[in-house]
Amino acid sequence: MATVTLTKDNIEDVIRADNMVIVDFWAGWCEPCKAFGPVFDKVSDNHPDVTFAKVDVEAEVDLAQGFNVRSIPTVAVLRDRVMLFNQAGALPESDLESVVSQGKAVDMDSVHAEIARQQAAEDEAGNPAPSNAS
Repeated sequence: MATVTLTKDNIEDVIRADNMVIVDFWAGWCEPCKAFGPVFDKVSDNHPDVTFAKVDVEAEVDLAQGFNVRSIPTVAVLRDRVMLFNQAGALPESDLESVVSQGKAVDMDSVHAEIARQQAAEDEAGNPAPSNAS
């Protein structure tokens, strides 16, 4: 499967339309990025049910910053609009395959329930109930 170029203009459409997105943050001058590119492309061919996207960090600075990219290459995994994985460094093919498989295996109902619990706890901590004591 061909990779998609991810930009600030299409990110919402890409992550809404697809259940799982694997993102490669890269730059043309980055030698490890150049070495990782063919691995990323090969693994994408093995998973037609997953969207593989590339972000040129020089062209999409805000997008890279939004994903907290500090070093390249960086791989991120999103599923149901939730970031499950974000790691700098060129992964060997077997490790990237493992990341994809693990992402597919995540119980997203549990993840969404945990996010809701955390949000409720944050809301409660930030907005304590009014006291009736006088």
